[in-house]
Amino acid sequence: MKLKCGIIGLPNTGKSTFFNLISNSKVLSENFPFSTIEPNYGITKVPDERLYELKKIVNPTKIIPSEIKIVDIAGLIKGSHKGEGLGNRFLSHIRETNVIIHMIRFFHDLSILHVEGSVNPIRDKEIIDMELQFKDLETIEKRLEKVTKKNRINKSTHILKKIFSFLKKGKNIRMYPFKENDKEYIKDLQLLTVKPVIYVCNIDDRSEINLHIIENMKKIVEMENSTLVILSLKKNCIAIDQVLKKTYELLNLQSFFTVGKKEIRSWSIPNPCTAHEASSVIHTDFQKGFIRAKVIHYDDYIKYGSEENVKKEGKMFLAGKNYLIQDGDVIHFIFNK
Repeated sequence: MKLKCGIIGLPNTGKSTFFNLISNSKVLSENFPFSTIEPNYGITKVPDERLYELKKIVNPTKIIPSEIKIVDIAGLIKGSHKGEGLGNRFLSHIRETNVIIHMIRFFHDLSILHVEGSVNPIRDKEIIDMELQFKDLETIEKRLEKVTKKNRINKSTHILKKIFSFLKKGKNIRMYPFKENDKEYIKDLQLLTVKPVIYVCNIDDRSEINLHIIENMKKIVEMENSTLVILSLKKNCIAIDQVLKKTYELLNLQSFFTVGKKEIRSWSIPNPCTAHEASSVIHTDFQKGFIRAKVIHYDDYIKYGSEENVKKEGKMFLAGKNYLIQDGDVIHFIFNK
């Protein structure tokens, strides 16, 4: 199953515009709440400068970057956890994602409605946070009622009670001081506020942003140990690449490369991942008939300038099934057909 990243926020924050930019889609982007009702799915390419460095050496016909699946989820509003504005439906879409991009409106544009009547980024963040927290409280409460009825009090119950108390203080679960393996006890609940988040501040393309508010937002986000990116969707902004790279990292993905005259391709794999597991990403036959993998570390490929030179320097090596792929490895799999 391909891992998914969901774009959330209040209506009219720039979610659909951002989705269109990164996925080359043309979904509806209108000046009214809930112009997005069903989630829009798209695929976006992950920026990776290493592909272009390899291209300088090999000069292939094409290069193919890694991809991640992006979901544009309809705008949440105050009361979504109670079903306001189709809220329960939208919250269930968030549950299916692995990483969240939370769009926050900093731009002032009288022609674009704001559901709360004014631009107030910190308030807007808190509205979304609270809606997700309320939903998590409801989810945990239902589980606790269920285990109590069945008299199944165990370690999981104690952890859930602690998290429940933590949530009631208005804190996202990702801030909770988990001990080793504690997260395993809540994994099946698919809680919303435990998901890693990138907060994206959509600012004016003019110099009208309030630096004081941005500094306050930075402090709040740092307390969550999350990432904050500031960009203007009206500009061709390098910060979009920053969002995508960070999303890839938060999805706990890494890349290996296959290199040839026809194409250089980046393949997404979990981190960590063995050579045997990685081979199946190209084709299941590679995994079934796996013999070994020829491996060149990316830095060695760049340093010596060709596969031939790497071999001469003794920097290419053969790896078995259990070799742990290093991010950026250039790999050729040998297998029985």
